[in-house]
Amino acid sequence: MRNTVNILGIPVDNVSMAEALNIVKGFLNEDRVHTVYTPNSEIMMAAQRDPELKEILCQADLLVPDGAGVVLASKINGCPLKERVAGFDLTNMLFSDDTSKNINYFFFGGKPGVAEEAYKNLLDRRININVVGIRNGYFTKDEEDEIIRQINNSNTDVLLVALGAPKQEKWIHENKKKLKVKLCIGVGGTLDVLSGRAKRAPVFFQKHGLEWLYRLYKEPWRFVRMMDLPRFILRVIANRIKPKRA
Repeated sequence: MRNTVNILGIPVDNVSMAEALNIVKGFLNEDRVHTVYTPNSEIMMAAQRDPELKEILCQADLLVPDGAGVVLASKINGCPLKERVAGFDLTNMLFSDDTSKNINYFFFGGKPGVAEEAYKNLLDRRININVVGIRNGYFTKDEEDEIIRQINNSNTDVLLVALGAPKQEKWIHENKKKLKVKLCIGVGGTLDVLSGRAKRAPVFFQKHGLEWLYRLYKEPWRFVRMMDLPRFILRVIANRIKPKRA
């Protein structure tokens, strides 16, 4: 039985990082496609404007709170989530787990060369995962069938989709019935960070829920998008204090 916290109509799994990892590992023992999404405040707010995205998030097999804003929203609702479960960290914990040597991975997304660089850097760090296929994230609709064939022919267990939100969530949802994999994870900019082309916020910012501030400092053009964070929190507060109908 899943333990979830309802945040603006979206059931976010109330799990620790260790629990999320065990759930993901359990998915690999089941013979069907499982979907894992890691929404932050921007994605949760986007889902309020996009009914299709909201439904996709609601149908996830595991939905973990990637952003500190999502954890804060749960506290405002009076049902606090255990902790932030960042998609980057969850993916890396899966890579480093003892069972990972028996898992096949496919890296799908990023600019040309990014996935290859990410894999090389993992190997340089002595994280010897089995990457059985790589495909960049630049493609047309006409190429999708060939990409799916490539994924299925690779005999992969885990498909990491790094197309950015909400494109990656919608791509997974649209194609999951065609995929012969056990697990699809929307990983956003994970491959960019692993490749070295992007950097995560310093640990201080991560621990204090300020990654958004560091990202804004590094990429000020994101200001308009980041306004969704306060909008999200204000919407949660408004929903919390809204009078209940008799």
